Amino acid sequence: MKFVGIEKKAQGNFITRYDVTYKTEDGNNKVYEMISRNKNIKSLDELKGKEADAVVIITCNEDGTKILLNKEFRMAAGDWVFNFPAGMIEEGETLAQAAARELREETGLELYEIHDFMNTSYSAVGFSNETNVSIVGRARGVFHKSTSAAEEIYASWYTKEEVEKLLKNEKFAARTQMFCYMWVKGCSI
Repeated sequence: MKFVGIEKKAQGNFITRYDVTYKTEDGNNKVYEMISRNKNIKSLDELKGKEADAVVIITCNEDGTKILLNKEFRMAAGDWVFNFPAGMIEEGETLAQAAARELREETGLELYEIHDFMNTSYSAVGFSNETNVSIVGRARGVFHKSTSAAEEIYASWYTKEEVEKLLKNEKFAARTQMFCYMWVKGCSI
């Protein structure tokens, strides 16, 4: 595919809708609808992006026996979904600072140890160029309600046995579901 151009179609408060045009192998134009956190994309380099938009926080408790999951009402799904804590990186924040802030805001917990940062990945590559960095570590503290009235989140620690049951009976965000499956089957944090 060869990039032809991009046209802004609609501007929302949080996302912008674009039509991206590519020339296909057979010489036809393919117009693809997508959304972005970037409000002013004009080139292929801007479409690809340079830095992550958000962080995903994957944590275990202090002794590594439980994983942290949020059960959150997701407006786009109209339902409760299990997910890792996550959120936007604010201007001037490092990845570690954004992860610590988001974890504290959503759960009340302290991100006290970071084991790893993964490379940038796409949140929903089928229709968005939004990117995130997953941060793996350990957290501790006392749970509290989200500091945002716009977020309904119930955070809790879960054992492998509990997660295995959730995977069979509850809705998950895809990245969370796959990581939890691997964790239950023997991969460790």
